[in-house]
Amino acid sequence: MRLVSERFNASTILDRNLEAGRGDKVAIRWGGEALTYSQVLDRACRFGRALRDLGVQPEQRVLLVLDDSPAFPIAFLGAIRAGIVPVPLTPLANADELRFFLEDSYARAVIVDAGNLDKVRGEATRARQPVLLVAAGAPVEGAHGLDELLEAADPALPTADTHSDDMAFWLYSSGSTGRPKGVVHLQRDIPYTCERYAGPILGITAGDVTFSSTKLYHAYGLGNALSFPFWAGATTVLMPGRPSPEAVLDVVERERPTLFFSVPTLYNAMLNSPGAEGRDLSSVRLCVSAAEALPPGVWRRWMDAYGLTILDGVGSTEMLHIYCSNTPREMRPGSSGKPVPGYDLALEDFDGNPVGAGEPGNLLVRGGSALAYYWHRHEQTKRCLRGEWFFTGDRYRKDADGFFWYEGRSDDMMKVGGLWVSPIAIENTIGEHPDVAEVAVVTVKRDELPRIKAFVVCKNDRKGDDAFADELRAWCKGRLQRYQYPHLVEFPDELPKTQTGKIQRYKLRDQG
Repeated sequence: MRLVSERFNASTILDRNLEAGRGDKVAIRWGGEALTYSQVLDRACRFGRALRDLGVQPEQRVLLVLDDSPAFPIAFLGAIRAGIVPVPLTPLANADELRFFLEDSYARAVIVDAGNLDKVRGEATRARQPVLLVAAGAPVEGAHGLDELLEAADPALPTADTHSDDMAFWLYSSGSTGRPKGVVHLQRDIPYTCERYAGPILGITAGDVTFSSTKLYHAYGLGNALSFPFWAGATTVLMPGRPSPEAVLDVVERERPTLFFSVPTLYNAMLNSPGAEGRDLSSVRLCVSAAEALPPGVWRRWMDAYGLTILDGVGSTEMLHIYCSNTPREMRPGSSGKPVPGYDLALEDFDGNPVGAGEPGNLLVRGGSALAYYWHRHEQTKRCLRGEWFFTGDRYRKDADGFFWYEGRSDDMMKVGGLWVSPIAIENTIGEHPDVAEVAVVTVKRDELPRIKAFVVCKNDRKGDDAFADELRAWCKGRLQRYQYPHLVEFPDELPKTQTGKIQRYKLRDQG
């Protein structure tokens, strides 16, 4: 369903605030400073004009290697306004990854924070095509300065006459088991997520203040900290630097957000941080979690500590944001909730047939924010886009009340003794033990047979030894089916994670 006109440009989520009389309202707060909606729009227009003046053409790509700061939304929306395609990247990308992004995207320009400039410059000089460099701040050798470009550029920049089905921006997938995939999104995709999720589920208004521990370069963070607040006329709080539990809680106390977005790993880490019980989160009216399934134990501990509800949901880079979610009115801790209005979900077995009631299956989703295609991945696009449906690669079951329960990734499911076992069920159960900080469960081969192995990070100074391993096995057997317990238990100091906090189970299988 189309929610915007045929000729549409996504950068106009800024214009609507000026039209509503919110030009002087604070749009962005960061580090004790602030920008109003008028100032953000002015700078976005200047940046789009500067790109054109530098010779960047419509539909050419510009990479954003930026931490969370006003430079990101200015560059992202300014490029879109000029008809140019922004491609956000993690600032933690290494030289090999940057080389791939430059070559894969045919990027014409890169805007980069000063701390990453040398790394980017080294790879830009090796690119097949000429690459312009823009440093976020003052000019430096071999790079234009963003501040100088904004000051010199004409602020008059009408929106490019784009079709709602023109490409607007790309987001590279995490690429946890291979090279990242360029996910192509269209001009109409951002409004769809705002109209379907941010409005009806979050109830976001111009009076809200949003804060996301997940960065803007990630699809989840892009919605939380840019699309949703700008669409509603709210204020977004940006935090550069590493989102450590203490730093995130400091920002919540100082900036007083009303909507807080994070991920399960960080919710758990915040609860385990020193002095967590004394932190003041009284400004927050609603919390949101995504990226991985939220363990019910973490949900309950957060509610006990702060009296706050966490809405867990599932989304993806390909669908741009959350498409299945708990809501303030309908909630089951441990579940991913029900389909967000405007999205449909289906479950299939490995042969593509619908599964029976209550049976696990592979999850497919359809909705108006789905990717157009994977860049340079024609065959993979055909495998994952099946008509209107996108194959997510997640395994779910649907209960009698319509709630969806995560069983694991399709390639993470475990078959032991001829029975399918969900790693999530075992992880959630072990995670309820008071001496467990984190856990991940995988299958490994022993004597050519599959065995369930748990990697457990201890807390409360508990010693990870054979006695504790036996205790955890008994803990599982008393709460799950008798075959749902870890045959093997290892006690690492920490679990391998992606930059967005997802546990990298494939690395644990390799260690197996």
